[in-house]
Amino acid sequence: MLSQAENDLLCRVGPGTPMGELMRRYWLPALFSDELPGPDCPPVRLKLLGEQLVAFRDSQGRVGVLEEACPHRGASLWLGRNEDGGLRCVYHGWKFDVAGRCLDQMNEPVQFADKVRAVAYPAIERGDVVWTYMGPPEKTPPPPDFEWTRMSPDKRAVTKVWEECSWLQALEGGIDSSHAPILHRQFTAASPADAARLSGAMFTSGPPVLEVQETAYGYFYAGIRSLTPEKQYVRGYHFVMPFTQLRPGGAGGPRDNTYVSGHHWVPIDDENCMVWNWHYSWGEDDLTPEMRTMDRDGDSDRFVDRKNGFRAYGNRRNGWLIDREAQRTVSFTGIEGVHAQDRAVQESMGPIVDRSREHLGPADRAIIAARRLLLEAVEDQRAGHTPRGCGDAYYDLRAAERIFPAELPWRDVLLPLMFPAPRRAAGASAAPPR
Repeated sequence: MLSQAENDLLCRVGPGTPMGELMRRYWLPALFSDELPGPDCPPVRLKLLGEQLVAFRDSQGRVGVLEEACPHRGASLWLGRNEDGGLRCVYHGWKFDVAGRCLDQMNEPVQFADKVRAVAYPAIERGDVVWTYMGPPEKTPPPPDFEWTRMSPDKRAVTKVWEECSWLQALEGGIDSSHAPILHRQFTAASPADAARLSGAMFTSGPPVLEVQETAYGYFYAGIRSLTPEKQYVRGYHFVMPFTQLRPGGAGGPRDNTYVSGHHWVPIDDENCMVWNWHYSWGEDDLTPEMRTMDRDGDSDRFVDRKNGFRAYGNRRNGWLIDREAQRTVSFTGIEGVHAQDRAVQESMGPIVDRSREHLGPADRAIIAARRLLLEAVEDQRAGHTPRGCGDAYYDLRAAERIFPAELPWRDVLLPLMFPAPRRAAGASAAPPR
């Protein structure tokens, strides 16, 4: 468990907080590119790390991310006119470009625009997502380049959803591998894919034994499950600092060996986060129709209100749409959607759970390791060192799962799949850790 002071340290992400300063050392997914569909389109509000921001696409198609408050008198730049290479405040006509430079002051007889700058953060587009960096310019890390961002649109699917709890709460739910066959258990199959899952290794094996090993980017870990005295089922994951997980993405069958899924749990503020969920195929096959819609996961338009800030229809105020009859006959929770189930239990803990009251066990090794690395990274940041995961060591990672003979070491089977390009994936070391 954590002390109350450590819990606060890890969950508070606003400007000037230790974790907030750490988070600002990494590229953050901010919004979908199509939320800014074209040059001079309407600006978009967003909130990251407790800061109210506005994003816009200028006349050249470049994306700017600015503090929402105009530096003149604090009016919202979201109300602004996006025109002729900049965003113009409607209050007094001050205009700013994507770098925050003031270009014009309509109300001033003597211009001093060259002396004014709006707070602006660099933006880059990867994988049809706009990413921004909110830290010191001289410490800008390499651009975001997860393998999913390099896939063609027919080989990837990406969604996002607002979650009403601390980012750490959501992340810990994701990297917790022992809950999956319990929380996400179904009693009946609504589709052939559901039937494959219910009869698959995840739901027919016992609890996992976890092994965790630190790396330059964070750590990799494995959930090792015994199927029979002769066979084992092992799922290999990656945790990439500070808020990313890669996990196996299949639903059963040999084709699924080329699928990877993952999440970015990005803090909106201390008590809310935006969860980015993605699938991709690195093999010859495109995504299956089910994976493309991500409907089973609970991230399609049936579950998420895109027009209302990507908020979930199921939430604390309506009991996460739990169906008690379905809980008796259809699924363990009575809540439809895998990610919807995750959100329900994580939000049910309150905005920031009191971790000083926990009772952790061996199944929580991945969670314990993540907390330790985050606390270490905060201290590195405070001491002026480069925190773990700020380089490019994560660029070529993959998650993998396999069933294989019990006598084979899982590392021999999975690590070549999880580190397909050792030179890049392992960073400074020349080969994947053993």
